[in-house]
Amino acid sequence: MGATHVNVTVRNLADPDRTWEGEFLVDTGAIDSLVPRQHLEAIGIAPVGTRTDELADGSRRSYDHGVAQIEFMDEIVAGKVVFVEDETEPLLGVTALEAAGIEVDPRNERLKRLSAIRLKSLTPV
Repeated sequence: MGATHVNVTVRNLADPDRTWEGEFLVDTGAIDSLVPRQHLEAIGIAPVGTRTDELADGSRRSYDHGVAQIEFMDEIVAGKVVFVEDETEPLLGVTALEAAGIEVDPRNERLKRLSAIRLKSLTPV
C-alpha cells in the first residue's frame, strides 16, 4: 500500500483563532497524531504531560503531549497531539480517524467516511 496524505488544521482549543495547517501522513499504526513542536508552540499549545512511546522500529522515547482540535475532511475532533522534532513529518493517528468516522480504503489509497460510527465493539468482550 502507498502513502495516504490529508490536509489537517490543528487549532488551539483555548484560542481558536490560532491554527496551523499542514499535510499529514495518515498512519493507522499510530494511536495519536504527531505534530512538529515548532508548530504547536507557535499556536500556543503547551504540553500537559510526558509519556513513553514505542516507535515503529521498536525503540522507546519520551515525548511531551498536549490536546488540540484536529480538523480534516470537514470533520472536527479533539485529540492528543504528540510534540515531535521539528523535522518530523506530521502524522494523523487512528484515534482522530476513528473519532471522525473516517477509515483508510487500502485498495484506492484514499480516506472514506463510514456510513455510521460504531459505538460498540464488534466482538463480545
